[in-house]
Order: sequence, then C-alpha cells, then structure tokens
Amino acid sequence: MSRTRSRSDSIREDEELRLPRAPGLFRRFWARHPLFADILLALICLFLSLAPAAPYPDPSLPEGTYIALNIATVAMVAIGCSTLLWRRRAPLGPFLAAVILGTVGLFTGMSGGIVLLLVACYGVAVYRSARLAWICYGIGAAWFLGFTTVLMLTGATVLQVGLDTALSYVALGLIGTLVGVNVGDRKRYLLAIIDRSRQLLIERDQQAQLAAASERARIAREMHDIVSHSLTVIVALSEGAAATPDREQARKAAASAADTARGALTEMRSMLGVLRDDESPLPLAPMQPVPARDTVETAQRAGYPATLTVVGQAEVSPAVAHAIGRIVQEGVTNAMRHAPTAKTIAVRLEYTTETVTIEIVNDGVTGEVGSDGFGVRGLSERAAHVHGTVRSAPADGGRWVLRAVLPTSGSTPAARRETMEDDG
Repeated sequence: MSRTRSRSDSIREDEELRLPRAPGLFRRFWARHPLFADILLALICLFLSLAPAAPYPDPSLPEGTYIALNIATVAMVAIGCSTLLWRRRAPLGPFLAAVILGTVGLFTGMSGGIVLLLVACYGVAVYRSARLAWICYGIGAAWFLGFTTVLMLTGATVLQVGLDTALSYVALGLIGTLVGVNVGDRKRYLLAIIDRSRQLLIERDQQAQLAAASERARIAREMHDIVSHSLTVIVALSEGAAATPDREQARKAAASAADTARGALTEMRSMLGVLRDDESPLPLAPMQPVPARDTVETAQRAGYPATLTVVGQAEVSPAVAHAIGRIVQEGVTNAMRHAPTAKTIAVRLEYTTETVTIEIVNDGVTGEVGSDGFGVRGLSERAAHVHGTVRSAPADGGRWVLRAVLPTSGSTPAARRETMEDDG
C-alpha cells in the first residue's frame, strides 16, 4: 500500500536537494497562485475575444434578432473562455470549446475563438504531452480547412471570409502549439531531473543505512566472539583453580585467566580505538585473523581435550583467514560451554586448491541445545560473507559436528545459506 507523501516531507527533500530559487518575482507569484493566474488569463482571453466575436450588422435582420444573436455570441465566448479555469487539469476542454467557437464562426464570419485556440493548444502541450498537442492541432487544422472548403463550395460562406477565418485559426493554433511544446518539454525535463535527484537522494540515504547496519552487525560479531570466547575460557580456568588443591596448578590457572582477560581487553581497546578514529577508513572492525592454533591452545590450557589437525596447505585471502579463525573460535567456545564433560574436541582444517573445510567434532553435550543464538547468526554471516556454507547439527554417538566449507579466495558463486542448528 502506497503511503501519501506529506508536504513537509517534500519541503525537507527540496531543502536537502538545495534547489535554486525560481527566477523572476512575477514567475514565482504565478507559481504560488495558479488559480488567480487562470482567472486572469480567462478574463484577458474574454476581453480579446469579444470584439472579433461580434456578428456583422445585417440590415435584413430584425433588431430583436440582432440583439439576441449578440447576446448568444457573447454567452458562447464567455462559456468557452471559462473553460480555461480547468486548463491544468483538463486541457482538452478549452481546445474543444475553441473548435466549437471556430466552427460557429465559419457560419457567422466571427473569429471569437482564435485567442482561445491559441491558449488551448499551449495548454495541451504544457499540461499533457507534445505528442497529444500535435495530434490535437492536426485534427483541428484538418477540420477547419476541410469544413471551410465545404462551406465555400456550397456557397454558405464568402470565399474571402472563410479563408481568412480558417487560416487565422490554423496559424494561431500552430503558434500556440510550438510555444507550448517548447515550454512543456522544458518543464517536463526539469521535473524529471528533480525527480531523479530525489531518487538519488533516497538511494544515498538507503545505502548509508544499509552500510551502517552491515557494519554494526559485523562489529557485533567481533564483540560476541571476543567476549564469549574469553569469558568461557576465564570461567573454566577460574573454576579449575578453585577446585584444585595444588597451589601451583591454581596459580598457573589464575595466570592463564589473567592472560586471557588481558588479551580480550587488548582486542576490545583495538576495536574501540578504530571506532573512535574519525579518519580511519572502512571497514571499522579489525580484520586481524585469529590463528586456529591459538584457540586450541587456549582451550587446552583451560583443561579441555582440544586437538588440531591440519591437512594440506593453501594460500587464502585475508577475509577467508579471518573467517576461519572466528569459526574455529566460536565452535570451540560452544563445545567448552555446552559440553563441559567432553572427552574430545577435534578441530580439523583441510586445505585444497579451491576450498577450506573446517570440521569441529565434540562429544559430551549436556542439556537442550538451541539454534537461535547470536553465535548461530554470526557463523552463518561470516560464511556467507566469503561465499561459503556452514552447518551445525548433532551426529551419531552423542556427538556434535560443526562443518564449514569456504573458498580459498572468497570469490566463488553466490553463497548458499543452509538451515543451521547450533549448540550456542
């Protein structure tokens, strides 16, 4: 359902477009008061049409008939000129009125519709289209010339009078059409430019909003990965330190927790520093890849049976390297959080010339596993960003498998986002 644009919205858009002020005091006045302009034009047209519309004196006519003929003529001209009040909404009305007055003038010898025809042809060209204006003019010219020829052949009108009247209508109609086509085309061209400028302004704002939303989502993913992984490791180390009677082991666990917290703070400061720097180029979020080995070693220090297997070797783009690191980090964090009794957390990276396959398998999942967490969306978005796929689902034997396939270059055909079920 279309929404009606308010006048205030249009004013704000025009101010944003910084449109130049229309030249000329009188032009701006007529633009602000169209009804007054139409009334004035109708009165001027009526004044200029009354004298030519007067019937020729005919001594053979009774005085009463002559007066009635004058009154009827003035009434017809007045009614015809009054149609100019609707020339903007219905420009064909004045044109039809001018043709009718011209047809009557061919019988009576008057030319009261000439000025009206001039204005009517102009109005059709300006307020409708140049094509319709030429069609109307062609029909009107053919009608006047053809009807005049018939009247002259039948002797209904004098040759000179008929020719003068018909040619006057044809000539002034042509002038009105030419001027109207020129003005109308210029007006429509300017309106098209202004409308296109408005569309570009709207598209610019939409692109800015989309870019801001995309950047917020990316920053949110980075924040989630940093905070979630670091806090999970810190909780595990703290619980281990509290549970062990060995003071040396507790000291090492506390030191590891402190190192993990300092690392998270460093990453957070780096991200916030980039965000606060107005001169820093996009992308705003830091793109340093997180090595999968560091993630596995951190889990091992926290007491989890994490292992890393790397098969093959290939050059990958920075975006793909970053995605690999974050996917491994999120998968290991989910295993640590939801499988505290896991006996295996196996991370496998398999490199080929075209793709990188990431597979994280763990057991010991406890409780209900959700599929609507922020980490789920983050994994899917990271894979889709580099045109890859990711799938997380339970497997046989009480295991949970996270599998992602990413292109080495990040430029394969469009990503295919699969339905995901994740344990975090």
